[in-house]
Amino acid sequence: MAYDELLANKVRKLLYATGNIKVNEQPMFGGLAFLVNGKMCINVSGPNLMCRYDKAMQDQISQTPGFEPMMMKGKKMIGYCKVTEEGLRTKKDLMFWIDLCLDYNSLALSSKKKK
Repeated sequence: MAYDELLANKVRKLLYATGNIKVNEQPMFGGLAFLVNGKMCINVSGPNLMCRYDKAMQDQISQTPGFEPMMMKGKKMIGYCKVTEEGLRTKKDLMFWIDLCLDYNSLALSSKKKK
């Protein structure tokens, strides 16, 4: 699946402006993942974002415009969501999702490296 390059550029610009983090980009989940300090943080897939956040915030986050539950193999993935264009209309909207992901990133576990 292709990803929205304009949205990816906006995410890239805002992440790199944050400072004090190491950002790497990698194709993942059919889009472009932004890894922060070695951990998947946020992904641009098609016209949407895929966000990783604290599972304890699921109920609160699910009320935010643009939120859609992340489904994988028919199972809802708690702590991940898809954000549609409705939740990405302004820079402030986009920054909300980026901040949410960055806040969780320091707590998130790294995935195991494949040998």
